[in-house]
Amino acid sequence: MNKADLIAQISQDADITKVAAEKALNSFLLSIKESIRQSDTVRLAGFGTYSLGRRAARKGRNPKTGAEIKIPAKNVVKFKPSANFTNYVT
Repeated sequence: MNKADLIAQISQDADITKVAAEKALNSFLLSIKESIRQSDTVRLAGFGTYSLGRRAARKGRNPKTGAEIKIPAKNVVKFKPSANFTNYVT
């Protein structure tokens, strides 16, 4: 499923136009991004939790040459599915 498919499904389920569904989805996604940017945790009951994590700097290897390279530290987004979500899928 891609974004267009998701918009069509929301439109059908909520009995709203595709334009309204797209606005709602974009607002939802932007809200999550802004919260994560501000280091907040986003908890969606029955779905999961989005949080900001930090990946430490480390050494890696260039697979082509075998030369050692430094991989810098960076922020990463983490997602932990809720038990309800995990049980629904399995």
